[in-house]
Order: sequence, then structure tokens, then C-alpha cells
Amino acid sequence: MADKIIRVLLVDDHQVVRRGLRTFLEIQDDIEVVGEAADGAEGVARSEELHPDVVLMDIKMPGTDGIEALRKLRELDNPAKVLIVTSFTEQRTVVPALRAGASGYVYKDVDPEALAGAIRSVHAGHVLLQPEVAGALLAQEDGGTGTGRGGTLTEREREVLGLIADGRSNREIARALVLSEKTVKTHVSNILMKLDLADRTQAALWAVRHGVAG
Repeated sequence: MADKIIRVLLVDDHQVVRRGLRTFLEIQDDIEVVGEAADGAEGVARSEELHPDVVLMDIKMPGTDGIEALRKLRELDNPAKVLIVTSFTEQRTVVPALRAGASGYVYKDVDPEALAGAIRSVHAGHVLLQPEVAGALLAQEDGGTGTGRGGTLTEREREVLGLIADGRSNREIARALVLSEKTVKTHVSNILMKLDLADRTQAALWAVRHGVAG
């Protein structure tokens, strides 16, 4: 049994999809499905009520879609990691979701074991970006994001930033650099502030764009 159970909320307008996801996830020792929602608005409300660790969110839903729900969760400072589960492969659909705060995405035909791995990965602090989508995000950078100067970073902060770009969680960064997790969190906060970035996804993209990534 895992030391910590990952609490998951399912947000999808198709009941058969939610049922399928629940059936598989409920056999995982370290994952617990704590609730379901049929649209983005209900997903936001349930997230605030149930405090899940990870939200599996569809993009296209009636009423409040997944992207708008992501924006509302960010406005509420909800700490849940959001993993997009979508049948849409177009960058023009996935990229806005990532920019709105998703930690990554998988397709609905994903192998069940790969889905469980993705949930564990985003819960650990990883950012799941496929190369072509990372490239599209970089191409869309308009100068309004990441206006801070990399030269203001200390050498240690640059090391931390490079590890963020490698998809490492705070715990893994702490182990790699022989630091406490609290110290790593402080470095991450300083990096985001100095570079005028909103989250780890933007930090990872900034690192790739400016040659900091390993």
C-alpha cells in the first residue's frame, strides 16, 4: 500500500467515460476516486468541496468547458493538479488548456497503466508536455510572459530551473541538489517572481527557450 493515497476527481460530460475511468482507477492501491462532475462548473464546485489532489478534466463539455474551469480553479488558488483527458489531438485545443494551468494531458485512448502513471507523475509535480505541444507553446510566447531577466537568477536558482525543465518534482530536485524540500520551494518561488512567470509549466518553457534546460 502506498504511503499516500492520491485523491482524484473525474470531470467529463460522458457518464460512460467516467464509469470506465473509475472502474480502472479503483483497482489502483494508491489512487482513490473521490467524486465526479459532468461539466466544468460542477467540476470547480466539487474541487472546492472535495479537495482532490488531481483532477482528470475533459476539454469539450457543455456550459463551462475544461479551459474555463481551469481558469476558475486558478483564480480560486485551488491547489489540485489538473490532467487533461481529451479525445482532441489538435494543438489549438490542447495548448490553451496548458496555458490555463493544466499540468499535462493524455488522450482518452491512453493505456490504463499509462494513465495511472500520468496521475502519479503530475501529483509528484511533473509537467507532462509532448515535444510538439511544447514547441507550439514556445511559438505562441508573445513577450508578455517571462518578462523577467534570467541574469538575475543565482547559480543555484538556475540549477533548480534546469531540473524543473527536466520534469523533476520538488522532492527529486531536493535529492539531486542535497537540499530540503522547503529550500527548493523557496527557490522555485524566487524563480517565478524574478522571471515574472505564473507556474512551473511556464518556467519549464522559459528554461527550454533560453537554453537553461539540461
